[in-house]
This record gives sequence, C-alpha cells and structure tokens, in this order.
Amino acid sequence: MKTIALAWRFLWSRPLAAGLNVLLLSLGLASLTFVLLASHQIDKAFERDLAGIDVVVGAKGSPMQLILSGVFHIDAPTGNVPLAAVKELEQHPQVAKLIPISLGDSYRGFRIVGSTPDYLRHYQAIFLQGGVWTAPLQAVLGAQVAAQTGLKVGDRFVGSHGLAGGGDSHGQTPYIVSGVLASGGSVLDRLVLTALESVWQVHEDHTALDAEDRKVLEEEREVTLALIRYRTPLAAVTFPRFVNTTTEMQAAAPALEITRLLRLIGVGTDVLRALAGVLLLTAGLSVFIALWSAVRERRADLALLRMLGAPPRKVAALLLCEALWLALLATLIGVLAGQELMAALVWFLQVDKSVLIGGLSWPVGLWSVPALAVGVALLSALLPAYEAYRVQVFELLQSR
Repeated sequence: MKTIALAWRFLWSRPLAAGLNVLLLSLGLASLTFVLLASHQIDKAFERDLAGIDVVVGAKGSPMQLILSGVFHIDAPTGNVPLAAVKELEQHPQVAKLIPISLGDSYRGFRIVGSTPDYLRHYQAIFLQGGVWTAPLQAVLGAQVAAQTGLKVGDRFVGSHGLAGGGDSHGQTPYIVSGVLASGGSVLDRLVLTALESVWQVHEDHTALDAEDRKVLEEEREVTLALIRYRTPLAAVTFPRFVNTTTEMQAAAPALEITRLLRLIGVGTDVLRALAGVLLLTAGLSVFIALWSAVRERRADLALLRMLGAPPRKVAALLLCEALWLALLATLIGVLAGQELMAALVWFLQVDKSVLIGGLSWPVGLWSVPALAVGVALLSALLPAYEAYRVQVFELLQSR
C-alpha cells in the first residue's frame, strides 16, 4: 500500500506531464469504447427488429431500400403492390405468416403504418394504456410517439401526406388514439399503428369523387410491402426466386441485405479503430518518455529509497504502479467519455426518428478497453522499470 501511495505522489509531482498522458490515453480509449458500443448496439437493434422476418416482398427496386423502409422505417419505400397479389402469396405453401404493411402518411414526422394486429404480436407489444384498434381510423401510438407528441387514449390527431411530415393534411379523416404501447425498444416505439382499412379510407376519401370512384379504388387497393416468415428453412432457396421471376414484385432477404449494410458501416468503424490505435500508440510513447525521464530526474530519490532498504524489485514496482495509476485514470475517463458519446448518438437518433438503440451498456467486448489500457501502460513502463531496477546505489549516489 505504501508503494501504491508513493507512486500516486510521484505521478502528480509532474502534473502537466501526468495530465497530458492521461488525456492522450483517455482519447484513444474513449474512441475505442464508442466504436465497440456503437457496433454492439446497432447489431442488437438490427437483430431485434429483424427477428422472425425471413423475407420482405414489395415493389421492384433496391432490395436494401425495401428492407430499410419496410422493417426499420428509415427510408422511402420502392412503391406499392396490388393487395390481390399479396393475398395470393399468403396462400403459398411455403409461407407460414404474412404481415401486410401500408405506408404513405405521417404525424409530426412519425410514420403512420397500416397493418394488422399480427404486427403488434410479432414484436410482442405490451399496452401501457388502452388497446388495439377495433375499427378504421383508430390508432395505437408507440412509446416514443406518445412521449414526444403528448397524445393519450381518446385524443384525436390528423395525419399528413408523406413520410417526413409537412405534406397536405388529411383534415377530413382524423384518427383517434385507441392505445399507447409500453417502450419495448423495437421499431414500434416510433410508429403510429393503425388498420390497413384506415390508410385506404384516408386516401379514398381524399381522392374519390363519387360512389363509382370509391368502388374502383376499392378494387385497386394496394399495400406497400409484406413481411413474411417461412414455413420451413428450405423456402429460403426457392421462394425469393419464385417471387422475383413469376410476379411483378421482388423479394429481399433481410439477413443478406443487412450483412451488406454492416459491411459498408464496417469501413467507418475500421477507420475509427485505426484512429483509436494511433492515439493509443501516441499515448504509449508519451508514457514511456515520461517514465524514462522520471527515472533520470529522480535518481537521488531512488538512491534514498535503496539506502533505506528498499529492494530493487520495489523500486521497479514503484514505476509500474505509476503506470497502472495512469491506466486506471485513463480507463475511467475514457469509458465514461465513450458512454457519453454513445448517449449523444442515442439522443440524435431519437430526434431524427431513426433506428432506436440502447443507452448505457457493457458488452463483453468492452472489457478489452481496460485490458488494453493496462497493457499499453505496462509495456511503456517496462524499460524504465528495468532501468530503475538494475542501477546500483553507488552509481546513483556518485551521479549526484
């Protein structure tokens, strides 16, 4: 304990150098912490929202756009497909469950999604207030929607055309809130959910001139896409090909497209990891220079310790403890800074109504941060500690 306390005093006997070393180590560790947390949380968010969805079927276009718009609701859809065609797919022997999705309107930037109660059951939604819709133009609010808009059960609101808000208001067809969901961390938290019939009614009332027009519109009803779960894993081989070659729709495999997306994101994380590595290398060199200089400057102090009976190993341990103090301080500051950066990213994504990711967390991979800090500090201190260990008392005194 005396060695640890003495190492602390020695460390802060040169406050400017100590502060600089802690800062450099902290910057590298904060960057690495942020990269690890962001990668972990994004992977968890994708895995959570994609759970149980084997394929997404929609209008032809970009498969990745179809996944991002239909599962994560962070992109514009590729178009609409006939309701009749989707119903035919529902009867396909390889389809175990089909959930239709209709998009097109929003409320204060939150998307209004027409679907069936199966969509709520798929994500195991739990109601905080009220319940599921029982008639058209009733809506269920996700937790984030309710929190940011202040709406509650029984309130009315009017959607606007377009997915980003700011479009023409559908003032003649207001929605009434039938339920509010508890926060589940899934994509439902930032959606306004309603029946398919609600979406059709809003647009048919907006465009139909008479009863004949309404009948034509009912016959030509469309949905935006369908989320499908296979009956057997073997369907993954044949079903997408069947859709892509025999229909006017396309089938996109979420696992394949998200792997491509993560590969693209991985380029950015690799750059951040490289930056963190450069900062840690710089910090390691700085620690080495500081400790090496400390050995040279404290020759008299080391001689006194040796004369008072301190063995060589204790003198070397003093330098190693000084390095460990640096590692401990830098780990605390770096991990806290990384968590704060992650919290800022979470806040930004919520404001942007984008993918929801968790806040504070400690994935297993994050243990590499303190381990790396200790490793860098000890490696930087090895040569100075060895130098302090091998110098004889007589030489130390003679140098004075």
